[in-house]
Parts: sequence; structure tokens; C-alpha cells
Amino acid sequence: MARRGFPRAAALVATLFIVLAGVSAPARAQVEVRMWTLLSGGDGARMRALVDDFNASQRDVRVVSTTLKWGEPFYTKLITASVVGAGPDVATIHLSRIVNLAGGGVLRPIAPGELAAAGLRGQDYLPRQWAKAHYQGATYAVPLDVHPFVLYYNKTLAGKAGLLDADGNLKPIAGVDALTEAFRIATERTAQRGLTMESSQSSYAIWRLWLAMLAQQNVTIIANGRFTYGPAGAATLSRISDWFTKGYAQSGLDYPASTSQFMGGGAAFMLNGVWEVPELVRASKAGTLGFEYGIVPLPKMYANASTWADSHAFALPANPGHEPSPEKVQAVLRFIAYVSKHSLGWAEGGHIPAYKPVAESAAAKSLMPNAMYARVANDVVYDPDGWYMGAAGPLEAIASKFLPAALYGYLTPEQAVHRFETEAARLVRKRPPRY
Repeated sequence: MARRGFPRAAALVATLFIVLAGVSAPARAQVEVRMWTLLSGGDGARMRALVDDFNASQRDVRVVSTTLKWGEPFYTKLITASVVGAGPDVATIHLSRIVNLAGGGVLRPIAPGELAAAGLRGQDYLPRQWAKAHYQGATYAVPLDVHPFVLYYNKTLAGKAGLLDADGNLKPIAGVDALTEAFRIATERTAQRGLTMESSQSSYAIWRLWLAMLAQQNVTIIANGRFTYGPAGAATLSRISDWFTKGYAQSGLDYPASTSQFMGGGAAFMLNGVWEVPELVRASKAGTLGFEYGIVPLPKMYANASTWADSHAFALPANPGHEPSPEKVQAVLRFIAYVSKHSLGWAEGGHIPAYKPVAESAAAKSLMPNAMYARVANDVVYDPDGWYMGAAGPLEAIASKFLPAALYGYLTPEQAVHRFETEAARLVRKRPPRY
């Protein structure tokens, strides 16, 4: 009897020891990470899903996300809060703003050791985007994606215009004259517009297209505090304005009107960013689109195939006086690493993932319609470096004020470029701010 009872007694003692040990051991406190994001709509929903999935995947870190208004309101609040130590722990930003934010003291650099501890390696990201995440040799952001300017086309209208090949895809378009001819033919043969794009005052699309077309000519915009495009600036804007003044495209359309024109079958082509992909996918699945569409990179109109793009990225605000603890930094980077490795779902927003193991995976390569334009990641150009540049930045605002005026005859291309340059010169000459 004694021999049979000993194991039971030993088990009771062991159980009691475990219980007492559990009571006496302090529970690890969960680290809360506050994130500010400018992502709304479909992108906002996808980011919320990634946050929820990360929070559910472990118990050590909890991310709490707050969405602020896109554009300058977001950056103004981020700058103001971060420089007084009241900013979030992490923020989603555009890489085109990295010079402004890092150079202005809004962001803290991320040390190589901090990245390594979270399993983040530069070689795992697309090289153009990883390089853009740096300022003066230090890493200030971790890129999430690439979202370039592309050319959408309506296969029904393009087919009527004779612009499709035997497989039903757009025939190659090489040269600005060939692209103009495609818009002309589509307009004349379909009784619809050959092209639609955002073109009203205060729109950014014309700036993005103009920048891309200059880059294709190996022409820079600003260097050493001077405008460097010379005669190419007005000549390039003139090529764009011709599409509108000749009736191939309708001038004065704001963003919703331009996308509605394409979605409603009123234009054969649309120049826009890849962020319109989700709406086309949704309408196609719902059977409400009314036509099959295709997407190609911005055609090579000049010497190379450059196209404008920007990238979302994660960055850590500086918060002087309230600098994050090493534990907080690692919690933030752990979240960033999770999102990078699970960014295939983010690609459903039309974006090209910046994390190479995802971007180069079989799943990403077969993801449609992204596969139609994914190769463009090698050809993207960003806004030139400068504290005044980037998404919703002050120079873009000046460009959107004057460049569209050339499309509907308020100014000639020469006048529009001159007015832009005259007003923007004060920014170029101004000393970079330290917030």
C-alpha cells in the first residue's frame, strides 16, 4: 500500500509546487505600441487586419492604431506631436517625405543592431526602396510597398480601336508619339475619350506624370538649389496638354470624376496609380464593371522606362524627452517584421510588396492583376530629394496649382512652368527647417 501511495503523494507535491511557483512569478507586462496611420479606405481596412492578426498571434505586444486624415493634415500633426515628445511609437509615412522628416528631426534613426535583433535585414527589401529609406547614411524607415503610376486600359474599347494583339492584350506602345496616336485612335474609333486622368487644379496626377516623363528623358528637376529641367519642362508639359486640348482627354476632372469615367466605360485608357486596382477587382467580381481591363507599366516614351512612384513605410518618431525604451523599440520592430512577412495581403491593394521574400514568391508572382505591372518596381523614380518634396508636400501643392492650368488653356505650358518655378523658388532657396 505504501509503495502504491508514494507516486500519488509525489504528484500532489509537484502540482502544489507548480501552482505556488505560478503565483509567485510576476506576469510579463504587455507592451502597448501606439501607431498613427494615414491609411484609409481599402488600405486602412487591410492595415487594420494586419494589426488584428499581429495582436492575435502573440501576447507580448499590442498595437493600437489611430487613423488621421491623409496628406498635409497628417504630416502637420505628426511633426508637431513628435518634436514635443507627444508623438506615437510608430507611424506610416511616405518615403518621398523622408528628407523632410528625418532631416527635420521628426524621426529617430533605427540602429543596425535594433534591426538585426528583430530579424530585419536590408538585403530582404527591394534595393531602390531600402535605399530611399535612408538619410545621411542612417536607416529612418522600413519600406512596406511600392505604388507606381500605371496605364489602365478598357479591352472592349481598345479592341474596337485595333490596339489589342491576338491574345487580347495591349499592343506594345513605344514613344510619346505612339502613345498620343493610341489616344487619338481610341477617341476617333470608339466615340469615347481616349484617355482619362485627374486633371483639375490641386490634383497631383499631372505632377507625377510630368516628373516621370522628364525622368524618361534623363532630365532632373532640381539640383543644388536650382531648377534643372530647362526647355524640357515646358516641352514635356506641352505633350501632356495636347492630349486635352485636342479632345483625347477631358480637362478639369477631379479624382472621383476621372475614375468614374473609366469605370463607366467612358474612356479607353486611364493614367493613375495602382491604388485603383481594388476597386476594379471588386467591380469585376461583382459583375458591375461592364468590361475586361488590363494594366501595363507607364509606356517608355523617351530614353528609358522610368515611372513615378511612392512607397508607404514604417518610421519611429523621435519624441525628444520621451525617447522609447529598448523594449518599446523591439516591440515596434517586431510588429514591422510581422507586417513585412505577411504583406501578400497588403498587395491585394494593388501595391508591390517591398519585402523581397514576399515580392518574389510564387504567390505574389501569380497575383492578378499585380503580375501585369510588378516588373515596374525596377524603374520607379521618387520625388527629388528636398525638405519641400514628397506626398502632399509644399512643392507638390504649387505644382498642382499651376501645371494643370496648361491643360485647359488658362496658361500656356511655358507660362504654367514659369509660374510654378517662380513660386517654388522660395522653397528651394529656403534653409531646411529643423522642427
